[in-house]
Amino acid sequence: MKIRLTVNGKAIMGTLIDSETTRDFTSLLPLTLTMNDLFKREKFGHLPRAISKEGKSTHAYAVGQLAYWSPGPDVAVFYRHDGERIPDPGIIVIGKFGSGVEALDVPGSVRVTFELMKSRNQAEAPL
Repeated sequence: MKIRLTVNGKAIMGTLIDSETTRDFTSLLPLTLTMNDLFKREKFGHLPRAISKEGKSTHAYAVGQLAYWSPGPDVAVFYRHDGERIPDPGIIVIGKFGSGVEALDVPGSVRVTFELMKSRNQAEAPL
């Protein structure tokens, strides 16, 4: 599945991972969040409800990843790597954005919209 993140009028395209956590996240879309900065490496926003924790948890991250932090419950997009590990319980990666995540590298909070992108087959299918 493809996802689009829009921040300050700029669209950033990404691909979602197939997992129960991802499917639960997509049930919230489209979604607009105020995302705050954390450690000058990520923007995070509070989800309207907790989502599934059935995805694989990790303590590492990469620039461009979209991840779920269950204690929040928050979603985060990483725009810079600082070499630090994510504390327990870790994050569940739900997707990856390509180039463009540097648009999140601005001071303070930003409004971000997440939307699922329909494939051609979905767009052409009768209702």
